[in-house]
Amino acid sequence: MDRDRPALISVRGLLLRATVVAVPLAFFALFFAYPVGAVVFRGATEGSVLEVIRRPSTIRLLWFTSWQAAVSTLLALAVGLPAAWAVSRVDLPGKRLLRAFLIVPFVLPTLVVGAAVQALSAWSGLGLDGTVAGILVAHTMLNAAVVIRIVGGSWSLLDPSAEEAARTLGASRATVLREVTLPALAPALWSAAGIVFLFCFTSFGVILTVGGPGLPTIETEIWRQAVQRTDFSAAAALSVLQIVVVVALVVVTNALERRAQSVTVRRPAKPAPARSWRRRSAVAAALAPAVVLLIVPLGLLVEQSFAVSGGGHGLANYRALRDTSAGGLFVPAAEAIGNSLTAAVWATAVAVLVGGIAAAAVVYSRSRTGRMLDVALMVPLGTSAVTIGFGILLALGRPPLDLRSSWVIVPLAQALVGTPFVIRTSVAGLRSVDRRQQEAAAVLGATPSRVRLTVDLPVAARSLLVGAAFAFAVSLGEFGATSFLARPDRPTIPVAMFRLLGRPSEALHGQAMALGVVLAVLSLISVMAIERLRPTDRLGW
Repeated sequence: MDRDRPALISVRGLLLRATVVAVPLAFFALFFAYPVGAVVFRGATEGSVLEVIRRPSTIRLLWFTSWQAAVSTLLALAVGLPAAWAVSRVDLPGKRLLRAFLIVPFVLPTLVVGAAVQALSAWSGLGLDGTVAGILVAHTMLNAAVVIRIVGGSWSLLDPSAEEAARTLGASRATVLREVTLPALAPALWSAAGIVFLFCFTSFGVILTVGGPGLPTIETEIWRQAVQRTDFSAAAALSVLQIVVVVALVVVTNALERRAQSVTVRRPAKPAPARSWRRRSAVAAALAPAVVLLIVPLGLLVEQSFAVSGGGHGLANYRALRDTSAGGLFVPAAEAIGNSLTAAVWATAVAVLVGGIAAAAVVYSRSRTGRMLDVALMVPLGTSAVTIGFGILLALGRPPLDLRSSWVIVPLAQALVGTPFVIRTSVAGLRSVDRRQQEAAAVLGATPSRVRLTVDLPVAARSLLVGAAFAFAVSLGEFGATSFLARPDRPTIPVAMFRLLGRPSEALHGQAMALGVVLAVLSLISVMAIERLRPTDRLGW
């Protein structure tokens, strides 16, 4: 019997590893690969993709979608790069709080940003509604945080010796920045630019609320064809076109990142305090665009949520959320808050379960399976949420698995979007475990499974909680897929906001602003939880 024990343990280990890999793969296959495959199949067989692509209207859609995304990316870089320098190279008071404030837009729902830009337009008289300028302002507000986070993280690890040598040889600050610093940051810059362009290219909530029907993109046209015109074939053909463009963008961006110079981390610079008035002025100028772009629109959103008809301010808009006569809604708008929280909790639970198991498979698997699983489960992050929602509607809205009328379809779609965040943070946490502690536990007789439970899990738990907070925040504000899947009697906050904003009523507009404030506060709480839970690295970033 004892001779058979090692073989039995080996078989159990193989079965456990197979299960660990099978669970996230099954989730990915059923709720992503199958629905997106259904969209591609329908577009290729019924939608006549080539015919749709040849239409002049499609060419105009692709052109506008591309150039507004390119300009939005340049503006996000222009606003984000100076702020990235300030938070990475300057020792600022309250730096952790400032950094949390600057990355709020990263998890801020697009409907909230759209409503904030509408409030800015009404207050300033600039007439941003229905204009390209309004779209660019909203996209810059959303995505400058991406640049600050990605580039700032790399900037804080940059070896300052090359910059110091160039300055010693007489190079000006501008020359050092152009010839030394920016080339060293090239991988981070390409990564940030690619992500921002992807977000702007597949932007949905901002285009609908700020751009309106007169400025459609491929993303909003997919929604219009599927929801308003019920032309599923044309929507599927446009989805195929978008998938092809997104894949090409990812391939090109990865190639540019690989060709770029890597960041050197042999002797990272410590952030220096801003003692002179000139340096303090430079820091203020670097942070001002990002801070103003966030404070002013959100401040106006809060102000308009308290504004009442006839002048003055009060809580009338918030009280009206309990009113059953809200236009375009079958239930009181306040119920959307409960629906969003319930869906986000379930979505976060699924994302933590699937993402945690997937992270373990990625870290502990020494074969190609782990690496392939890591790549596969990150694909939904770069896929249009509208395409995912449309695909789920097509594939899971009929037997043998008809979830169209079930409330679980919304949290499942949201979990698909949140799972990559859990994977990324959990993988980083598991890889940070001190190998010496693992070896010490093994020497003391602990089995591999016991080592992972008693050594690895406590260390990785904090990272898992950060991923859960990200997944919760993303689920709260998810609108692209939810707009297809939410039942009329169970709207989420973004869906309710969109319906209220689409009605020509000052009272309903005030209720939409009130919902936007509630959603922004919930997102801010999530960000603060992320910052509190996230381990601080050696440079305080």
